[in-house]
Amino acid sequence: MTAASLVNAARTLSEQVDSLHFAPPVSHVYNPLGYAWDIHRAYLERYGEGRKRVIFLGMNPGPFGMAQIGVPFGEIATARDWLGLAGAVGQPAQVNPKRPVEGFDCARSEVSGQRLWGLFRSRFNTPAAFFADHFVVNYCPLAFFDHGRNLTPDKLPAGEQRPLLAACDAHLRAVTQALEPEWVIGVGAWAEKRAAEALAGLPVKLGRILHPSPASPAANRGWAEAATRQLEQLGIWSAA
Repeated sequence: MTAASLVNAARTLSEQVDSLHFAPPVSHVYNPLGYAWDIHRAYLERYGEGRKRVIFLGMNPGPFGMAQIGVPFGEIATARDWLGLAGAVGQPAQVNPKRPVEGFDCARSEVSGQRLWGLFRSRFNTPAAFFADHFVVNYCPLAFFDHGRNLTPDKLPAGEQRPLLAACDAHLRAVTQALEPEWVIGVGAWAEKRAAEALAGLPVKLGRILHPSPASPAANRGWAEAATRQLEQLGIWSAA
């Protein structure tokens, strides 16, 4: 059962990253695989069963998405209304007062998730149609903050990155071996790079799409159209 393998891999990853330590400027570290585990497990169990042709690989949790509810690119409205996920969420070990965890009560929208899941929803209409061949996972499960500022894992010092990347690489290999995809698509260049290193030697093709972050000027000029074009050029999606 592939979903059970994903659950076990996520548990292992969560335990491994919980043992890591990060120095300033990192002020707070959130691990939603811990405090939002019930929601994350529900996502894996509901949508992670069976072989997938394509895995979309994100970087790490956004402060108003996965950091709130444990779902990759987990824009609240989409996770609740389209994916049908619900439930209570706990609290991180050390709460960042500038980035409170409110779970499904979070009123902020994760723009990257809104764009990514919005594209999948508009193209496939139902979760069942999308997840028949696709899956979405984040490479790194941790969200890092310098107080009010979001820090991405690529900005950590090399010595702090090394054990983190080792744990995340092992998890991505486990997910890939369980789901047996034809393609792993990095959502952004860094995710593609990590996939190339983690999955070297495995029979999988790699590609990438533009990251949907509003910090990217290119993403703000028609992200869904650009990502669709990239997937069509790779031969993953057929032209409409």
